[in-house]
Formats: sequence, structure tokens, C-alpha cells
Amino acid sequence: MSRPLGAVIGRYPSSDGSTQIDGIIKRNRKCRDLAFLVVFVAFWVAMIVNSSFGFNQGNPLRLTYGLDYKGNVCGDKHAHPNLRELELTYWVNPNQVYLSGSKNSQFKLANARSICLLDCPRPTDDGLNWVCDYPEGDIRISMDDWIDRNYDYYEFLTPEMRNSSLQLQGPCYPVIFPSVNVHWRCEFVARASNASLRHWQVMGGLNIDEDIIIDKTIHKSVNARSSVLKRYVADIGKSWPVLIVCGGLLPLFLSVIWLLMIRHLVAAMPWVTVALFNVLIVSVTMFYYLKAGWIGNDAISPVIGPPDPYYHVFGRELNHIRAVAILMTLIMVVSVLTSIAIARRILMATSVLKVAAKVIGEVQALIIFPVIPYAMLAIFYMFWLSAALHLFSSGQIVQNNCDNSNCCAFDLVSKRVNCDRCCGYGVRYTPHIAIAIFFHLFGCYWATQFFIASSATVIAGSVASYYWARARDSVPPSFRLYEKARTIQSWVSCLGLSGGLICGIHTLPPRIDSPQTESH
Repeated sequence: MSRPLGAVIGRYPSSDGSTQIDGIIKRNRKCRDLAFLVVFVAFWVAMIVNSSFGFNQGNPLRLTYGLDYKGNVCGDKHAHPNLRELELTYWVNPNQVYLSGSKNSQFKLANARSICLLDCPRPTDDGLNWVCDYPEGDIRISMDDWIDRNYDYYEFLTPEMRNSSLQLQGPCYPVIFPSVNVHWRCEFVARASNASLRHWQVMGGLNIDEDIIIDKTIHKSVNARSSVLKRYVADIGKSWPVLIVCGGLLPLFLSVIWLLMIRHLVAAMPWVTVALFNVLIVSVTMFYYLKAGWIGNDAISPVIGPPDPYYHVFGRELNHIRAVAILMTLIMVVSVLTSIAIARRILMATSVLKVAAKVIGEVQALIIFPVIPYAMLAIFYMFWLSAALHLFSSGQIVQNNCDNSNCCAFDLVSKRVNCDRCCGYGVRYTPHIAIAIFFHLFGCYWATQFFIASSATVIAGSVASYYWARARDSVPPSFRLYEKARTIQSWVSCLGLSGGLICGIHTLPPRIDSPQTESH
């Protein structure tokens, strides 16, 4: 007597064609390619170690907010002092900003004295406003009082402190120029307040340089490619509610609806799918047109909060949005024309979907099973995204080296003007961080392909069992847990290999062995 071999569950005729026997797997299947399985396990260990490095060294706040004169990240509640809600970076000394933008100067904006504020200060029409350093030393007011006083405690200064402030060495600095919140940096508007400037000159203050340079210098820093990239990464972290709803729950709900429609509306499904796809492409294209400013007045703006009607800021992101809008236009045209061209072939898809509808009807667990790998991927993506944000922001905050003669400032603790350690701070990245980021990105694709391949393998086994079964009553009503376990156990190395080669097994041509017989 002979028995069929293969991964097909069903009943097949014997060699003489007279009887039918249950199709079973006689081979003792086990995990092969153990060498690569070791590599795959090592990959997961490396992912955990790499992510741990990011969690230890990174701070996602660095991607969005700047640093103050103490090396603190604005908005960090763990900083000293507590900077929670103080998210805006403001450069208190306009002459340092001017100097950093001069062609013949070696002074950089990163070394200009900056402070974290709740909002961008503006000059007054009937006097002179001040922005003072964080209260410490002899200035015995709390941070909350400092904020309530609009960062001004000039009246509490000693004569020595006031004289130092008039030399633009602090601890208080005049608000001469209005400023606008551009990506959480207070960008100067090169339009000095006449009343504030006149009041400053009457007090005997140091001459303040008035030039468009103070505007362009800050804008150049905010609009740098590295700053734009950091903001894009930070936006992903800030948009987690949108990612959960639109990238997680909504696709899961729609996929279940799609499977149910295949089950009950087979004939209409190809046309509904093509129509909805084109509607989605057109809608996304129109959305980019709106944000690019080509339709309506809702173009993206780098200004955070209410804009200044007399001050227009152009951001690099607007160019990117317009480029994507053009790309989406091309994709939309190709999509619509392709849909028209394949209208006849869409009819062929109906017969394929009829088979799929029968499979879903017989093996109803097909509707539920994808939730398992979906949930596993969701957990993995949450961990991966958090680790990615920390990796992109990892590094050490160190004090810069600069010309100390241009950054002297009054120290409230030592009660004197300090020129020794007055340079600004920056985040120092080491070369291996770039390698860690690229490995993290590659690891995401590898893990994704592994989960997809594992899911596709289990589903393919069930569909093949149904498709090749000779009798309907031999079709299993649902998945068997031990069959899933045996599938993963037998193919885990191959699935890991396919993911590692950036090629899921669903991209490989299907191979179905025909039933073979063995003689006894």
C-alpha cells in the first residue's frame, strides 16, 4: 500500500484507485539550517543591545528643542532648573547673533547665549523689557515667579549687575527686536523697536547692531538640512495617536471588512477595490495640494502659533511638500490610466476571488488568524519606533570650544563676569551612532519580512490544504494549533533567511510537490 507525501491535508486515491486514504505527512520534519538560526537569534540579540544603547544615550526632546546656556534641553522637566513647558530657545544677546552671521567672524550661533522660555518676548512701546537669566544666587525668586514676571527681575539687580547688563553681559538683556516662534526657536525680526532702542540708549547701553543678518542667521540654522531631518523624525514620535488610529486600528478594521466583502460580494469586489484605490490616490494628492498652498490658504508654515502679518518665513519643508505633490500627481495619473487599461483583466480577478471566498467560507479562521501576526508586529513597531527616536537623538552634550572674549557673561553664583567657560553647548555624535541607526532600520525590515513570511506560510498551508483536497468533507474547519507550531518549527530558519535577504517567501515562486508514492 502507498501513501501520499507532502503538506496536503485531504483524502487521495490509493495506487490502485479503489480506495481513499487520509493524506498524512510521514516524514519527521524538523528545523533545518541551524547555522543560520544561530545568526537569526544573534540578530535579535543585537537589536536588543542596539536599542538599549539608544534608550541609555538618547533624548527625543533634542530632535525638536534647542539647548540653553547651561547645556539643558529646552522642555526637559529633569533639567536643572525644571524647564517643563519652557520649550522655546531665545538668544538673549543680539550682538552675538549678529557676530555669528558676519562673514569675517569665527564666532558661531551655537556659542551665542541662549535661554529657554515659554513664549517669544516682544518689545514694549512705552519702555524697555528685559529677559534675565534663570534666577539663582542672590536673585531669590522661584522659576514660576520668574515666568510670571515675563523673565524680568532687573529691578532686583545690584549696581554691578546693572552695569554688566548694559554691556550686554547679563544677567539681564534688553528686548530690542521682536521675535517669532519658528520651529521652537525665537527668530528675530530685523525691525528694532524705536521706543525700546531709544530707552536703551538713554540708559547708556552698548551699541546694538541693526542688520538683516540677525534675521538670516537664526533662520539659516533653523532651516539647515540636519535640523529639518531631526524635525521629521520628531514629528513621527509626536504623531503617535495618528499612527495608532490611521496606521493601526483603521487598516485592521478595513481589512476585516474587505474579507467579509470577498465572502459575500465576490463579483463587485474587484471594481470596488480599484475604485476605492483611485479615490484614495486622488484624495491624498489633493491633500498635498492644500498643504503646498496651491489650493486654498492652508499651506504649511514654519511659524508656530499666530503668525506676524508683516513677517513671512519660508521653510524648507514647503519645498518638500510641493515635490511630493508633484510626485503624487504623476502617481495619480498612472493609477487612473492603468485602471482603465486593465479593465478587461479585472474580470479575470473575479474567478480568483470566488476561490478565495470558498476558502474563507470553509476555513473561517482565515479572517481571525491575521490578527495574531498583526498584534505581534504592532508591539514590535512600538518598541522599534521608541528605540529609533532615542537612537536618532543619542549623543553627548558637551561644551563647545570658542573665542571666550565674545561670550563673557555675568555668573549669578560666583557674582562676577565669567569669560572662562561661557561657550555654548552642542550634541556630539560619534561615528558608530550612524552604524547603529542603519542597523536599526535594516532590522525593522528584516523583522517585518519574518513576521509576514511566517504568517503567509501558515495561511498558504491552509489554503493549499483546501485547494488540493479531493473531498469537501476533508477540509479542516479551522487551523490547528499544533500545525502552526510545526510550521514555524520546521521553517523558522528559512523564514529568517528570507527576511535577512530582504525577500519574503511570498515573493518566491510557489512550489507544490505532487503526491508521491512509496512501495512497501
